[in-house]
Parts: sequence; structure tokens; C-alpha cells
Amino acid sequence: MPKTKLPAYFVLFVVLTLQSFFTLIVAQEPPRSYVAQKANDVIHIDGKATEATWQTAQFTSKFIDIEGVKTPKYDTRMKMSWDDSNLYFYVEMNEPHVWGTLKERDTVIFYNNDFEVFIDPDGDTHNYLEFEMNALNTVWDLWLTKPYRNGPKVIDGWDIHGLKSAVHINGTLNNANDSDTSWSVEIAMPWKALLEADKTNEVPSGKFWRINFSRVNWDFDLIDGRYSRKKDAEGKYLREYNWVWSPQGVINMHEPEHWGYVYFSENGNETFEIPQEEKLKWRLYAVARKLWSTKNAPISKKQMQEITAEWEVDGEIVKPVFEQHSTGWNLSVVSPFTNKTLSVSEDGKFISKE
Repeated sequence: MPKTKLPAYFVLFVVLTLQSFFTLIVAQEPPRSYVAQKANDVIHIDGKATEATWQTAQFTSKFIDIEGVKTPKYDTRMKMSWDDSNLYFYVEMNEPHVWGTLKERDTVIFYNNDFEVFIDPDGDTHNYLEFEMNALNTVWDLWLTKPYRNGPKVIDGWDIHGLKSAVHINGTLNNANDSDTSWSVEIAMPWKALLEADKTNEVPSGKFWRINFSRVNWDFDLIDGRYSRKKDAEGKYLREYNWVWSPQGVINMHEPEHWGYVYFSENGNETFEIPQEEKLKWRLYAVARKLWSTKNAPISKKQMQEITAEWEVDGEIVKPVFEQHSTGWNLSVVSPFTNKTLSVSEDGKFISKE
């Protein structure tokens, strides 16, 4: 058979595809951060945010598409505050059609338009909390022992005891005959429940937690005046929109290493800078995600060289160490900033040791 010359674009595609599978995507934007000031008055949960605390608290930047590229169809922004008893959230969501159908607690709320909170107090990506609510103020709260990529147990029966939440609608709920403006959500989560996921069991004054927020929004159908998720010509539901505070870079909220940083300030005048060690942690997880994507396939000598190649972080050179053992692998690095050993294990848990 005569030799066939491959098109140049195909050759380029192959070359790019065969380049190191473990190349780190360092251009991705760092997670967002927010300084939550301590409340200076009593917050009543009514969905309206009329208290003095909310008047002085700053809104977050507007939500972005989950991958961090597209501008959402409708604006979303929020505020946070706290006191010695609760962590508070207030969210405003522009929406011309406010609707909801799910009324049973702990059902899959994101089958309606919803607002979601994800909290990992100690930042180890394990034992984190998920909360969802719709415009009917129906909630779903659950506990995950690990991200889905690492094979978690999902504890659906776990509840945020003492939770308070409320919805305020600038318009009319489930009324297709008018156009709405927005709906807002106000939430109080007791520290007593949230601290079950934290190692210190202390209200994090002067510290930060890893937190992110998601708004799920659907195109809708109207059948006999009733809202529902829109279907295509084959009867399949159209994909939802995922709008988030801190972009994930992928369509997956369950990669906690991408979540934002919320710093809890006593006076509200403090600034917050993401610690340098967190940047090392991002790099560790970038490599770990590539390893998980190989589905435990044998690692070649070339790949091993790439896994353990030196990094440059804030002008410091660090060299990761990859260890394989009978129960999996560990990827670790010694921080040039604190001399702590930072590591990620095969099951995804992050550990920091002196």
C-alpha cells in the first residue's frame, strides 16, 4: 500500500496529546477569598438582610461559570458574617422566573434551581459538608467523608441541627404570568454542627476555612402553568447551569482543593492573604488528580520523572517525593516556608506535619 502523508493538523494534535500527561496547569486562577466580619447586631433570618451587619458587610465578587470562563446569564452575589453562635450567609440571585417544586427535606434539591454551600473546615478535602436549598426553602444537608473521586461514604441522614433559613422573593413564586426580579436567601448555620467536621472544635476567629458556593439554574418548560426542567426533542433533560463563587476549573464541585478561602475577622478591618503553603498544596493536588485519572495504570519511568520534577513557588524551589507502598501512594513536599511536610495520599487526604 502507498504511504499516506498525515495532515499537519493531525500530527500537531498527536504531539500535543502525547506531551506529558502530568503537566501542571499553573495558569488557572487561584481560589477567591473573602473576609467575613463579626456581626455587630442580632441577625434575624428572614431573607431580607436589613440588619446593620449586612449593611456594612461587603458582597463577594459576582459568581462565574463553574469552569471560570463564561459569564452567567443572571447575576449572583453574597455576603457572609458570623458571631459566637452561628455562621451567616446572605445571597441575592437575579431571576425573571422564580419557581420550585420540591418540598421534602433531603430530596435532591438541585433538580430545582437552588443555592448550595460546601464547607471543609480544616482543608484536608475529607469530611466536608454540603447544603442545598430551593426557592420553597426546602433544604438538603449531607456529609461526605471524601470527594466522589476517592470513594466516599455519603451520610444523607446527617442534619445541621439548629439550622435557620429563609427566602425572600422580589416577585411571585411559581407564577408564569409575571416577570420576577430576584430571590434572596438568608441562612444561619450553628457552629456546634459545623465544628463536627473540624479538628480543633473551636470557632475559627482569626483563621480561615475552605468554602465554596454554587447556584444551579435550569432552562424550564411550562406545562399547564407548572414549571419543570426543560427537555430536548428526545425527552432528555437539558444540562443545568452551574454558577459558583470560586471557579473550579472543571464541572465538578467536589474537588475541595479549588474552593475559596473565608477568613473570620473580629473587627472587619483585617485583610487576608492566602498562605504560601496553600500554593504548594494546589500543586500537590494538581499532580494527584493526574494520578487518579490514570486509573492505577503502571507509571512509566518518564512519568515518574515528571511527577517528581522540581517546582518553583514564590521564588523557592521544591522537589516533591513520590512513594508507593502496599496500601497506595503518597506525594509529599517539604515546605521551604515553614519546614512542614505536606502530603496527599492516594485516598486524597491532605496532611501537614511538623
